[in-house]
Amino acid sequence: MKKRRRVALLIETSNAYARGVTRGIVEFVRHHEPWSIVVQEQGRGADPPQWLRGWKGDGIIARIETPEIARAITRVGCPVVDVSAGRYLKNVPWVETDDRSVVELAVEHLLDRGFQSLAFCGDAGFNWSVWRQTYFTEIVRQRGARSFVHETAARSSPGYSWPRVRAGLKRWLKRLPPPIGVIACYDIRAQQLLDICREQDIGVPEEMAVIGVDNDELLCELAEPPLTSVICNTHRTGYLAASLLQRQMDGEEIGGQATLLKPIGVATRQSTETLAIEDPDIAAALRFIREHAWQGINVADVLRVVPLTRRVLEKRFRRSIGRTPHEEINRLRIGRVKQLLLETDLTLSEIAARTGYQHDEYLSVAFRKAVGCPPGRFRRTSGAAEKSSSGRG
Repeated sequence: MKKRRRVALLIETSNAYARGVTRGIVEFVRHHEPWSIVVQEQGRGADPPQWLRGWKGDGIIARIETPEIARAITRVGCPVVDVSAGRYLKNVPWVETDDRSVVELAVEHLLDRGFQSLAFCGDAGFNWSVWRQTYFTEIVRQRGARSFVHETAARSSPGYSWPRVRAGLKRWLKRLPPPIGVIACYDIRAQQLLDICREQDIGVPEEMAVIGVDNDELLCELAEPPLTSVICNTHRTGYLAASLLQRQMDGEEIGGQATLLKPIGVATRQSTETLAIEDPDIAAALRFIREHAWQGINVADVLRVVPLTRRVLEKRFRRSIGRTPHEEINRLRIGRVKQLLLETDLTLSEIAARTGYQHDEYLSVAFRKAVGCPPGRFRRTSGAAEKSSSGRG
C-alpha cells in the first residue's frame, strides 16, 4: 500500500480569504491522491510553529508573509507552494489574486453608479495593497475620473498605533469631496472606514460609497451599512496551489512561476447601493435596468419608464455611464451568467432561464461574443483566469 505523502499547511484561519484557500486545497485532495495533512490554527504573520523545526514531510503550502516563516520553510528542504503576495521566496511557485483585475472590478462598479471621484485606502504593510494602489491610480487616470489616495503605515513600522492610524483615516475622509466612491484595500479596512463615516455623520452610500475586497461575509454583514465587496476566487487558488505541490512532489521542476486568478465578481450590498447621476431620467433608466436586467428586458422596456426618445436616451445614457442601455443590459446579464457558472452547478438551460435568455443557444452565442469562449469552457477553467509569469503585474 502506497504511503501517504505528508503535507503541512501553514495558512492562518483568522480570515475568510485564507479559509477559502484551505477549502480549495481540501477539494483537490478529495479528488486526487490523499495526503496526510498537518495543520495548526494560527494567525496572520505568526511565528513559525515549533514542530516545523524537526518536521520530515513531503511538501508545504504556506502563506509566507514574514522572513521568519520563509527561513523556517527553507530549512525543511521540501517542495513548497506560496499562497501569499509577500514574495519572500522567489524560487517557489505562488498562487495569488490578480490585483489589477480586483481594482478594475471595483472601479467599474463605482463608475457604473455614476461616481466621477474615486479614492483608494491602502495599507503599506502588504504587497497586494501597494500593488492595488498603483493599479488604482493608473486605471482611474485612464478612465478620466478624479482620484484620491491614502496609505496607512505598516503595523511593523516604528511608532505604529491604531489610534494614530484611525485619526489619519478620519482626517482623510473629512477632506474627500462628496459624492465619492472609496475602494478599501480589503474588507477589514472598509469596515473601519464605515465606522468612521457613521461617527462623522457621513452619509453612506449617498455621500460616500464604500467597497472592500475578499467578500468576508461575516465582516460584510456586520458592517453598518452592509459592505459591498469584490469576491476573490479563493477556492480556485487553493485548488491550483495543491495541484502545483502535487506536481512538484511527483518530481516536476516548476520554479518560481506566478499564477494569478481573476476575481469572480462583486457582491453588492447597501454600502454602494446608490446612483451618483445628476440626470434624473438616466438615473431612473439605470435603476430599472439593474432591477430587471435578468428578466429579458430590452431598450423598449426602458423607454416605457422614462419620457425620452430612443435617440435621446442612448445619447444621455452614454454620456452618463459610457455605454448604451443595450450594452448595460447585456453587461449585467453576462456578469450574472459568469457568477452562476462559477458558483453553482446549474445547467446552461437553467442559467438561461434565470438570466433572461429564451434558450441556452442564445445564451451561448451572447456569452461567446462577450467573453471569447463558450460557457462550458469558462466554467471548467474558472473563467480561464490564471496567468502564469515570473512575477506580478
